[in-house]
Amino acid sequence: MTGLRYVYAVCRPFGTPLQAQLTGVAGDPPRLVPHRGLVAVVSHVPEEDFAEEPLRAHLEDLDWLTAVARAHQGVIDALTTVTTPLPLRLGTVFRDDSGLRSMIEAREEHFLRRLDRLEGRVEWGVKVFLESEREPEPTPARPASKPAAMSGRDYLRLRRQQTRSREEVWQRAETFATRLHETLAAVAEDSRLHAPQNPALSGARGRNVLNAAYLVPRGDSEAFVEQVDRTKDDAPGLRVELTGPWAAYSFAGEETAGEGAAGEETT
Repeated sequence: MTGLRYVYAVCRPFGTPLQAQLTGVAGDPPRLVPHRGLVAVVSHVPEEDFAEEPLRAHLEDLDWLTAVARAHQGVIDALTTVTTPLPLRLGTVFRDDSGLRSMIEAREEHFLRRLDRLEGRVEWGVKVFLESEREPEPTPARPASKPAAMSGRDYLRLRRQQTRSREEVWQRAETFATRLHETLAAVAEDSRLHAPQNPALSGARGRNVLNAAYLVPRGDSEAFVEQVDRTKDDAPGLRVELTGPWAAYSFAGEETAGEGAAGEETT
């Protein structure tokens, strides 16, 4: 298969082969491009979909983008089982192997430094959600066979009570999330706080209070997971979600995410 080079990650040479049945973006099996003591993991993708202009158009197609992201993540997950990959941004494409090797030469020092930092480490994600923010039901002042008309003053008083109640619930959620992050950051080697997820985009239930990533030595992962599990009983009305272990996307460094993406290297 010919076409552009879609790049998943850069890593050090490794001896364990990838899964024989593994396929990447556009159904092409990933292959290795070694250069200067590093290895780029790539597959071929068609120019009609991944050249600069069509790729930008495809990025507006959620179904297409989801399929590409799933294939991209599948290759990264496979790499994580055999080595420490430095993931590149979704949609990193080069015209040919020559352009890819030039990129490796230009960023070699950065790649080696980041790989040294990430060797033997994985990323765990922790999110905290406020399950609901239902307004409290008003307590009737007196029994009545029919609902009594509420005066404007009573209505405003009720609204103030409901507002205070929501603020107190949110404050408790933020306090819990802050303490949890401080606890986990203390046992992890590094951490990143990400912006809260938009439920309309993520589809997750509840309001996202904490969205964080933690860099943890692979051998310490079990203890990290146990630390998260111990907090769940202390969070009534909150949901704590743990994901991972992943390749260390959040700690890969800006240089790998800012250049060579979205077809910029296909000229």
